[in-house]
Amino acid sequence: MVILGINAYHGDASAALVADGKLVAAVEEERFTRIKHCAGFPANAVRYCLQAAGVKPAEIDHVAIAKDPKARMMRKALYAIKIPRLAMERLGAWNKFASVADEIGEALGVRREALKATVHNVEHHKAHLASSYFVSPFENSALLSVDGLGDFASMMWGRGEGSTVKVRGSIAFPHSLGIFYTALTQYLGFWNYGDEYKVMGLASYGEPAYADEFEKMVRPHSNGVPGFALGLDYFVHHQALR
Repeated sequence: MVILGINAYHGDASAALVADGKLVAAVEEERFTRIKHCAGFPANAVRYCLQAAGVKPAEIDHVAIAKDPKARMMRKALYAIKIPRLAMERLGAWNKFASVADEIGEALGVRREALKATVHNVEHHKAHLASSYFVSPFENSALLSVDGLGDFASMMWGRGEGSTVKVRGSIAFPHSLGIFYTALTQYLGFWNYGDEYKVMGLASYGEPAYADEFEKMVRPHSNGVPGFALGLDYFVHHQALR
């Protein structure tokens, strides 16, 4: 079985190919365009993965897209009312995903009809969990995914058991460690996106002079409940622009 995974229309666009349960190739589009954190559709990455695997377009059985527009519809609707700008941005992204099969065909130089693959929309963080677990050597594993935001979630945890991934919980927008990290990076004067690793490196040389403030910004849940909440008074990403 041949599975092509695609991360598209988002920073760090990329593709990966799994054949018979083995990861054969994985690459980001930026390696070809030389544009850091390249977004859009990863046409070059898709072509490379098939070439590296020796797979023809008609031999792809499944295409997995790391986005599910149906996930957390109620929360998305709530913020569509509160922040129309955010809703319009999300709608534009969803419209692009509707034609992803055509984009694949164009990237591979074949007609859409030549692709026999079934296209699947996989919730963003489930895709993260699956991409690490299913190609690992483990039969059972604890799973954790943390980033800025994907399908209106910023964190998900669960358990990998055999051929299944069981989700145990998640953290939804506007609470996000990734957004917290990016906001702090911007506050320190770095670029809007992509310099968080520099702050991580510099942190090892610092002292906890502002530990009390950070405890107000990120508040772990109590009584053994997994997860956290942001102190939203410190942030603006969840507010409508005035």
